[in-house]
Amino acid sequence: MSERPEEKTLAEKSPASYECRACGYVYEPSKGDSKNDIAAGTQFEDLPSNWRCPVCGARSNVFVNIGATGAPSGFEENLNYGFGVNRLTPKQKNLLIFGALALGFLFFISLYGLN
Repeated sequence: MSERPEEKTLAEKSPASYECRACGYVYEPSKGDSKNDIAAGTQFEDLPSNWRCPVCGARSNVFVNIGATGAPSGFEENLNYGFGVNRLTPKQKNLLIFGALALGFLFFISLYGLN
C-alpha cells in the first residue's frame, strides 16, 4: 500500500511572515520592504545578510516566524463550502463572529426601549 502524501492547508502553503521581537514590526513577503528597497514577493530567507528591521534596526536573527497572514486557514478543496465563509482569513472570521455578537447584543438591549 502506498502512503498518502501529507496534505497542507492554504496557510501552510502561503509564505510565512516574520515579526521583530524587539519592536513588533512584521515583515510580509507580499509587501516587501520599501524603506530598504526590497521588492514585493521576496521571501524572508532571501533577504540580504545585511538587512535590518526598518523600524528599530535589529538584525534578521531577532525575527520569529509567525506563519502566514491573510491566508484562509482551511484546505483548498473546502473553500467552496459554507456560504463562502471558508475563504475568509482568520482575522475576517473573528470580525464577522464578534461583530455579529455585538450587533445581537445591541438589538437585545434596544428591546428595553419598547416601553
